[in-house]
Amino acid sequence: MSRSRDVFIVSNSTDELGGVTAWTHRTAQLFQEQGHRVHTIGIHAAELRMALPEPPGYPVTPLYPSHPPTPWTPQGVRDRFRFTARRDEAARTARKRQAVDRLSEIFRAARPGGVVIVSQVWAMEWVGEADTTGLRVIGMSHESYDYSRASHRYRWIKNHYAGLDHWLVLTEEDADIWAGDGMNNVGFMPNALAALPEVPSPRRVKAVTSIGRLTDQKGIDMLLDTWALVAPKRPDWRLDVYGAGEDEAGLRAQCADLGLDGSVAWRGRTDDVPGALAASSVFVQSSRGEGFPLALMEAMASAVPCAAFDCAPGVREIVRHGEDGLLAPAGDIGELADRLLRLTGNPRMRDAMGDRARANVQRFSEVEVMRRWEELFTFLER
Repeated sequence: MSRSRDVFIVSNSTDELGGVTAWTHRTAQLFQEQGHRVHTIGIHAAELRMALPEPPGYPVTPLYPSHPPTPWTPQGVRDRFRFTARRDEAARTARKRQAVDRLSEIFRAARPGGVVIVSQVWAMEWVGEADTTGLRVIGMSHESYDYSRASHRYRWIKNHYAGLDHWLVLTEEDADIWAGDGMNNVGFMPNALAALPEVPSPRRVKAVTSIGRLTDQKGIDMLLDTWALVAPKRPDWRLDVYGAGEDEAGLRAQCADLGLDGSVAWRGRTDDVPGALAASSVFVQSSRGEGFPLALMEAMASAVPCAAFDCAPGVREIVRHGEDGLLAPAGDIGELADRLLRLTGNPRMRDAMGDRARANVQRFSEVEVMRRWEELFTFLER
């Protein structure tokens, strides 16, 4: 048993529907099982919420009841006379100071050797202003280098993570790229796979399943275009889309325009991922960008073979193409359709790849990942 520490996990939100929230609470539970005292902190409470463990067994603290307003900066002479905007900005600044003070108060209660893990880049804006005296601060990014590089988060990482004790990406490949970009304090830590379902999917239901938020990143629009190529050749198969998000109305309209309403089922959000996967024979991931996708690992743990866009190092780290799943070039709808046609048309391939997937994905077990976290904590104390 490792020595007990105070571990704070700070995220954008502690209850927002998505993979980082699932990671936060499962990791908190695992740290607690290791004997650590855990506190999860979100910058704000979410609008689209995920069901949390009942009871979580550790404090869960949002600093704001809802998403804080965006900072306002005067752009010219006229803006000097926008008194309402200036008053609102003063109120935002004062509220942020209160949030930072609350965070500092939480951190000051830590015993010597405490660790702050900042799981998302935006949250670092508050942690960076808080009093972290005597604590080791570890930043994280749950997306690939390429996906960060194409967004505003690249600048945030460069600005906020360079001076931390350590920061983590999800794969060795991405860590090497960031190191080459001048970030010398970077390492890598894969997401952990929860326990295997006791009974794997029998892979007898003619259903292809997607699980993820209905947002641009998850590429469900590309999945619908892909399914438009698959459905005419597999009229006895359906596509089950699990998830919710701001793009749902537009995606449903796209589905109708493509004439797919008869073969696509919109299942909504689910808290029973194993159950959804048990009723599936193929899993598909059509994301534009990913980190180390938990849904992909969960599908493999259920012995469901996967077809996915090779959009990030984490995806090709999890799926061994041709052995336990099939990858398609990122964004190539025709190639993803080909992978789905191969899996849906060949039950022997599905069974062989599904069984190998369930065996291979166990290299990301929770025991192994927790061992690596403990090694990191010990390293940072030297």
